[in-house]
Amino acid sequence: MSGDETPAPMPDIANAKPGFIRRRWNWFRKLPVVRTALAPATTLSLGFLTLGGFFAGVIFWGGFNTALEATNQPSFCISCHEMRSNVYEELQGTIHQSNRSGVRAGCPDCHVPHEWTSKIGRKMQASMEVWGHIFGRISTRELFLTHRREMAEREWRRMEANNSLECRNCHSPEGMDLSRQNPRAAAAHERYLFTGEMSCIQCHRGIAHHLPDMTGVPGWQQR
Repeated sequence: MSGDETPAPMPDIANAKPGFIRRRWNWFRKLPVVRTALAPATTLSLGFLTLGGFFAGVIFWGGFNTALEATNQPSFCISCHEMRSNVYEELQGTIHQSNRSGVRAGCPDCHVPHEWTSKIGRKMQASMEVWGHIFGRISTRELFLTHRREMAEREWRRMEANNSLECRNCHSPEGMDLSRQNPRAAAAHERYLFTGEMSCIQCHRGIAHHLPDMTGVPGWQQR
């Protein structure tokens, strides 16, 4: 540095004018409602805050369960044309829809467990099926029939894995009166169901919907 050069003046950071974003943020924080929201509670007691939190939790939980039950109705299931025009039509006239007692099993009764934890797990799993609706995977009858075997096998595997938990929403082996069943059904239940060797879905596939081509399904022809 030569003797004639002088150092550049340092910027006055302390007196520098804040940028646009900073100015808008300062203006926002000075609003009365924002100051009140950000200020620590000085007049509300701990009991009031606890009670408020409790009621907020009740409202949230009530809203959550209301939404959960709204999505657990047949009317919700058939709001998608894929279900309304295919599997729901197949359900009509079956023993689960029309019978001497008048007791009906809707879509959630056969596809959603009643036990809360398992129900939430099933709902989370079913949420992935929304993608199929969005992208039109089975948007036509032809596409539905093309994927019927794949979808059926996926559901069979799921129900085998949980020991036909959905069937047990209504059917209890302990409540079965074998004397009122035909001899073939009674013998099969006593041999396979009561011993735990097999699950409901392994014999009762197609009880509510049409079966796909069953060629190659292990043991199907023997039952």
